[in-house]
Amino acid sequence: MTAEELLRNDWYYVLDASPSDGLIELKRKYQRLALLYHPDKQSPDLAAELVQQHMQRFIEIDQAWKILGNEETKRAYDLQRRAKELKQSWPVDAHICLDDMSWDDEEQAYTYNCRCGGLYIIGTQEAEEASVICCDTCSLSIEVQRAS
Repeated sequence: MTAEELLRNDWYYVLDASPSDGLIELKRKYQRLALLYHPDKQSPDLAAELVQQHMQRFIEIDQAWKILGNEETKRAYDLQRRAKELKQSWPVDAHICLDDMSWDDEEQAYTYNCRCGGLYIIGTQEAEEASVICCDTCSLSIEVQRAS
């Protein structure tokens, strides 16, 4: 899959937005694109192939808004997107077994000391499967694996 195809699956890319955009900005971008590609707004002398492409684009724009326009689904999508980025593009500096991490009752999370003096922190839900996490101080990352 090419980088362009991967980006097309990115709902922010579909809305020509960025993850730092607020809800008002996302809505503004959605409305602009929805009006541009809405089937009722197309010229009657537009080629059938272009009409079909605009319809598909309108459906993508609508789907992007359904996900990004709702705080709960946007938060879930952002977490999935972040996890995908970590798994695909970040180098892993070490592989650590969950048993080697310390349990922090106050944080209700597992912790592991980084060589910079910071901490790697992973919650119980993320610890259920192998996860890549970053240090809270530097840019190093580790992959946490469950004990077999």
